[in-house]
Amino acid sequence: MPQQQKLTLNDVARNLGLSRATISLVLRGSPLVKTETRARVEAEIQRIGYIYNRAAANLRARSASSVGLIVNDLSNPFFAEFAAGVDEALAAVGFVTLLGSTGESVERQQAVLSSLVEHAPAGIILSPAEGSQGSAVARAAGAHVPILVFNRALDGDWDFLAMDNHRGAYLATEHLIALGHRRIAFFGGHRDSSSCRERLEGYAAALADAGLTAEPQWRIEAAPTRVEAARQAGALFVRDPAPTAAVCYNDAVALGLQLGLVARGRRPGIDFAIVGFDDIPEAALSMPPLTTIATAPRGLGRHAAERILARMRDPSLEIALHTEPVSLIVRESTCPPPETYGHTAK
Repeated sequence: MPQQQKLTLNDVARNLGLSRATISLVLRGSPLVKTETRARVEAEIQRIGYIYNRAAANLRARSASSVGLIVNDLSNPFFAEFAAGVDEALAAVGFVTLLGSTGESVERQQAVLSSLVEHAPAGIILSPAEGSQGSAVARAAGAHVPILVFNRALDGDWDFLAMDNHRGAYLATEHLIALGHRRIAFFGGHRDSSSCRERLEGYAAALADAGLTAEPQWRIEAAPTRVEAARQAGALFVRDPAPTAAVCYNDAVALGLQLGLVARGRRPGIDFAIVGFDDIPEAALSMPPLTTIATAPRGLGRHAAERILARMRDPSLEIALHTEPVSLIVRESTCPPPETYGHTAK
């Protein structure tokens, strides 16, 4: 029996009297094709049994239908929300998300980038690990893959999307000052992270505007995770005068600090005031509910995806540096300072 001739895109186009380019747009899920045309093409493909080889098409067209997303801490719910927003926006135009996490390791980041590039993504969204260098990222990603940097600045010419870190920390500190606190710590994060530096600057600016100065021991550096924050909670109280409140680097740190305080017999929102940063979904459900800086991570994800898609469509676009506004959400984890400090909860 002679082998059946392999069907091609040209066969589908010829049968329908359409161009090969139109058939290709349908197969790639392009929104540019009319609904009735899409229905005709799909019906003909099913009738003749044509099978679309997407991998081969990508190689021929030197294009891809995926975007890489690399975050520095996948265990942080903020990044889960951010990733959901990215995926929503990409799925709406027929792209899929390739997800990687670095765990704050620069070495792991290079390995993830190198592996991801082998899948030929059309673009990459990167939240850099602490200590990242733009030149190393560029080498791993190659010259032809557009990259949007999110959350932490990276040296080089990249589209950059961030939150208003300075303003957010200023609002958090200002809120604590208004409640009567004068001894306010900044808890979590590391100085070599641009987002942490900006939040520290906002915190210091609010103190200065109120005529206050932070004691060096009130700055507690720690990995920006819940577990590490819980472990470091005691560092707030090793020297006098001890703080009565803390601005936390992010919500994961704030929730960890709450756990650490409870383990030491202190009551968040009664004995000690805490403000987070991000407003992850869990913030409103914690005990007590967390006062925090709202950043709308899912919306940030959609914005990041829309920008990388625009860059993919037009590589000549000017580099965009965009800062999203933030707002203060007051809940029950903040309170006025206690009259005396050092007592244990009863």
